Amino acid sequence: MSIDQGNIINNDQIIEKAKIFFKDEIVQNHIKNTEKLVNLKEFQVNPFLDKYKANFLEGNDDAISIAKALAYPRILGTSINTIFGNQLQKFCNTTLEGFSSTTSGIDIEFIDKIDHRKKYCQIKAGPNTINKDDIITIKNHFKGIRNLARTNHLQVGMTDCVVGVFYGEPYELSNHYKKIDEDYPVYIGKEFWHRLTGDVNFYSKITDAIGEVAKEVNSKELVNNVIEKLAQQISQQSFDEI
Repeated sequence: MSIDQGNIINNDQIIEKAKIFFKDEIVQNHIKNTEKLVNLKEFQVNPFLDKYKANFLEGNDDAISIAKALAYPRILGTSINTIFGNQLQKFCNTTLEGFSSTTSGIDIEFIDKIDHRKKYCQIKAGPNTINKDDIITIKNHFKGIRNLARTNHLQVGMTDCVVGVFYGEPYELSNHYKKIDEDYPVYIGKEFWHRLTGDVNFYSKITDAIGEVAKEVNSKELVNNVIEKLAQQISQQSFDEI
C-alpha cells in the first residue's frame, strides 16, 4: 500500500468519525437543549424588545409570536454554537484521536502535509471564538513548548506552533487571531484541513459529510411543541411582569 492510499483511508476514517460524532454529540445535545426551552425561566425576558421582535417576526405580539421570538434565536443560534464550541475538545480526542497530543496546552500534533514539518496545534472552532486574553495564553503555551524543545535539543520553530481554526475564511479572522498570526501561523478552514490531511478538498468533503447527517434530522415537530408550550406559559401570566 502506498503512502497516498494510506492517507486516503485515514481521511475517510476522519469523515466517518466526524459524522458519528455530530450525530451522537452535537445533534443529541441540541435536542436536549431545545427541549429545555419549554420553560419560560430559561429566558431573560425583555418585555420591550421581545414584543418588538415578535411584531418584527410575525406582525403581532400574541403569545405564540413572542414564543417564536424567544425560542428561535436560542435554537438556531446560541444553543448550537455553544454546543459545538463545548464539544471541540471531545472532537479532538475522538475524531482526531490519531493526532492527539500529550503536550500541555496543545490539542493535536501532526506532520504538515504541505511543509512536512511537525506542528503543535491548538484547535479553535471559528474565526471569532477567542477573546483578547486568549492571545497571551496561546502565545505563552507556544513559547513554553519552544523553550522545552530547546532544553531537549529539539528544533521547534515559531512556524511549527500553530492555531487551527475548524471553519471560516482568512478574511473573517478576528483581530485577536491576527495578533497571534503575527508570531505564530493561524490556519483556518480549507488551509487547516489541507495541511492536516494532505487533501486540498477535505474541508468541502467533511462539511458535506456533516450536511448529510443534518438531512437525517427533522426536529420540526419538536420545535413546534416547544413553541406551543412556551406560548401557553406566556399567555397564563402578564408578560410585562415576568
